[in-house]
Formats: sequence, structure tokens, C-alpha cells
Amino acid sequence: MIRIAVQSKGRLNEDTMTLLAEAGIKIPSSKRTLLVQSPNFPIEVLYLRDDDIPQSVATGVADLGIVGENEFVERGEEADVARRLGFSRCRLSLAIPKAIDYPGVQWFEGKKIATSYPGILRRFLAEKGVRADIHVITGSVEISPGIGLADAIFDIVSSGSTLVSNNLREVEVVMQSEALLIATKGLPADKQRILDDLLFRIEAVKAAEDKKYVLMNVPTERLQEVIDVLPGAKSPTVMPLATEGWNSVHTVIDERRFWEVISQLKALGAQGILVIPIEKMIL
Repeated sequence: MIRIAVQSKGRLNEDTMTLLAEAGIKIPSSKRTLLVQSPNFPIEVLYLRDDDIPQSVATGVADLGIVGENEFVERGEEADVARRLGFSRCRLSLAIPKAIDYPGVQWFEGKKIATSYPGILRRFLAEKGVRADIHVITGSVEISPGIGLADAIFDIVSSGSTLVSNNLREVEVVMQSEALLIATKGLPADKQRILDDLLFRIEAVKAAEDKKYVLMNVPTERLQEVIDVLPGAKSPTVMPLATEGWNSVHTVIDERRFWEVISQLKALGAQGILVIPIEKMIL
């Protein structure tokens, strides 16, 4: 059995539960229980505040944790990053009132900055040779300039809408953040095997993200041209059809290039194009 610490609520919790479900791991829903065991995988979920997860993993209270990179870096706890997960993306940025002209990072010299991430901010300012008064608060950091508590803020930014609603603008992106799967250093062999199995499942889920399985009928005289266009995982599968002069071609296409590739295929004579979503890919 292995224990994983996850955020008890919020977007990161939702993304984590979705990932586990896609990996075939059932987690009974419970609003009051802090520790829940999966009925079909040797894992139990410990629900914690996001800022408590790095320490719980570093001290071995939990073997694994899924936490925002921003929290992991800020806490500075000793744990291994088992995998970057690619969801719950955001950035940590400095923002100032819209009406103020911003000449560069030296503007922050002597200013008061409100933040929940003093460690990351302190290191950034030191690298830039800027001395500022860091005011540590929790909660609604973005209201600080509006009520005269600070000259600027350093906080998480996703869409930027919160900054806009508080008449602030982003002027310095300090770090990019995403969800991380972290692990206690020196896991025993039995727990490492479970982690390896979990990582195998996650890889299969992640490999399938934004991918489409495409089947089409292609005239034999245009087959090589079609193959040259396809950006499949490896070489496409080609099977002759009962109708002479035609082949069925199967491949995987990244959704970001989907319409570009489909247009080229149609121009080369591909017909009966069928597009199927992919749930898992074992590479």
C-alpha cells in the first residue's frame, strides 16, 4: 500500500481526481473522511491543504503527493519530483496598479510588495539586486494595493481576470508552475513498484492527451504522398481494401495539427476519413 497526499478541494483536487480516474484508479467520494483507500489499486488518498503536502511527503507522512510547483518550490522541502503532470498551469508574477508607468524591475526598489510566496519573491529580488519590503499575507493578495496595504503584489496568475478586476497589471513573470507528482526520497522497494505502476498508467493517459486516431481510405497511387504528410507516432498502418487500387490507412494525429493535416489528406484524395478519440496510449 502507498499513500498519496492531494489537495482537499479546488481546481488541483479536481484535476487530480480526473487523472486518477483516467488511470483506472477508483477513489470513493467522501466529504468528511481525510484518508480514503482505493478498492482496486494499492493506494490510499490523504486529503490535505496544498501548502501542507510538500512537508507531508518530505517527512514520510505520505509517500507521494500531487502539488503545485509553486507550493513545492516555496516550501523548499526535500522530495523527489517523480513526474511533471502538465495540468493546473499558472504563473507567479509581480503586478502593479494599471495607472503606474513601469520602467523595469528597479521600480520595486524600496516598495512594499504583498505576497503569499515570500521565499520565491525574495530569491528573485536578490537576483535582480532589488531591495523591497515583503509583506506576507494569506487570502486575497490582489486587494492589497487598492486598500493601501502594499504598492504591488506577487501572486498566482492564471487567466489574469482577477488582476484586471482589481485594476492591476502583470509586469514581471517570475516562474511558471504546473502540478507535480512528488515522492519521498528513498522509497522502499515494495512502494517503488507501486509508484512505477502508477507512473506507467499516468504515462498511458498523458500520451493520449490531445491525440486522435484517424482512419481513411487512400488511392494506391497517392499512398506514399499521404504517408509523407502523416505525423503519426511511428509509421502508419496500411491495409489493402477489397476494392482494387485502394488502401485503408490508420494513424495517430496530434490535435494541434489536426485540421492542417486533414486538409492536406483530402487534397491528396483521402476519403471516408474517420476520427476517433484516444483514451490511453501505451508507447
